[in-house]
Amino acid sequence: MPRLFLHLTSAAAWILLALCYSTGLLNAGEFNTTINIHDDAPAWANLPGTDDQLHSLDDLKDKKVVVVAFTCSSCPYAVDAEDRLIAMQQKFAASEVAVVAINVNKVEEDLMPAMKQRAKEKKFNFPYLFDESQQIAKAFGAKYTPEFFVLDENRKIVYMGSLDDSPDGKNVTEPHVIRAIEAVLAGNKPTITETVPIGCRIRFERNLRNRSR
Repeated sequence: MPRLFLHLTSAAAWILLALCYSTGLLNAGEFNTTINIHDDAPAWANLPGTDDQLHSLDDLKDKKVVVVAFTCSSCPYAVDAEDRLIAMQQKFAASEVAVVAINVNKVEEDLMPAMKQRAKEKKFNFPYLFDESQQIAKAFGAKYTPEFFVLDENRKIVYMGSLDDSPDGKNVTEPHVIRAIEAVLAGNKPTITETVPIGCRIRFERNLRNRSR
């Protein structure tokens, strides 16, 4: 039983433990309040891409590693990560690694027309997908752009958090995502499995309740 419960009475401890399970607190990661390392990755299906095709996680069955990057076109942190994402896909082009970028923001500067323009300008070498429902980001517990998840061959989450230790890409000393990829390809577990994502808040729509008068 976690240390939190050691100083409580037995009954109180079990009540608190039950509450933690019911709210998902014991299933969440250190920095992610929804999902944890070694959990099954949430699957997406039929998300439109800037290539005018529909994309699903099942399309990547032949890949040993899938990198999911929640990003957008309006956040400077996300824009600063684009060149590193392109370079990362190039680095592992001969390996069974797929990078997938997903945007869920619904402001005008992040809608599909802007996404297509950005993908064309930067010559993205990975799919750039849009989820109008925003559900895939919620399922992953993603809250920032950019925010990254590395999935192994069994589609378990083995790393989540920031791309590296440099939000603007300068003076990178800890390339977290690349090291996680290399560890999985070598049949090992990443040494670092979770870091704090740094970026702009994902713009989730607020569901306002209809108040009856």
